[in-house]
Amino acid sequence: MIVTCSGGTFFDKDYYVDVHLPLALACWQRYGLESATAFFPRDVGASDVVSVGIYQFRDEAALHAALASSEIETVMDDVPRFTDATVSRTLGTPL
Repeated sequence: MIVTCSGGTFFDKDYYVDVHLPLALACWQRYGLESATAFFPRDVGASDVVSVGIYQFRDEAALHAALASSEIETVMDDVPRFTDATVSRTLGTPL
């Protein structure tokens, strides 16, 4: 799953990396989340994307189980603590 944050007036990279990604791992590991990493585009002026989160699940069933879990609220309720950007999810499968 790719999660992008676009626009907004603030984005706390340290909070995202040090708190939010570990929170997502803690909530979703039991459903099959294997890793969560972040990418920050260097040239934000060319795009309004300020962050890209890459959440690697064991398989597609694990991804859907995590997104359907009650823990989704915990993860999403944390977002305003690090940004007011628009959050978008893209689901996919590895090649």
